[in-house]
Amino acid sequence: MTTREAFAPEEWRTVLEGPPTAGMIVVMASSGGMFRETFAMSKAYAEARESHGQSELLDEIVSARPKTDRGKYSSREELRDDGLRRLGAAVAVLQEKATPDEVEGYRRFVLALADKVAQAHRENDQTVSPAEAEVLDQIAQAVRADHA
Repeated sequence: MTTREAFAPEEWRTVLEGPPTAGMIVVMASSGGMFRETFAMSKAYAEARESHGQSELLDEIVSARPKTDRGKYSSREELRDDGLRRLGAAVAVLQEKATPDEVEGYRRFVLALADKVAQAHRENDQTVSPAEAEVLDQIAQAVRADHA
């Protein structure tokens, strides 16, 4: 079992920032619903905490308060591009330090969180807007890429 102690402070920050960054990429993909979508992100963390014990690493990740610095980006595109790069970096760090099962658990959590955020606000009678569907695909590619 991998724990926080296996990571340098900057690596750990990168891993912790991955899930909320994925959520913010989805939030910013289209207009409207920011409150519901942000609440959905918090709910994803709460649900993951409820399934405590499946992975010590994931337990440590979801017990940390999600943090994002949306203000450092000047556009949605900049948030998306940097966020996708950071997600890839988080997976790369995990592939170096964690077990394959822990890496897969992280991927599943990121994807579930992003999907929950996307479904939190209906737009034009669509559960997930085309812009949200596009970034969900991009997030999936970022966390599925083989960084090893």
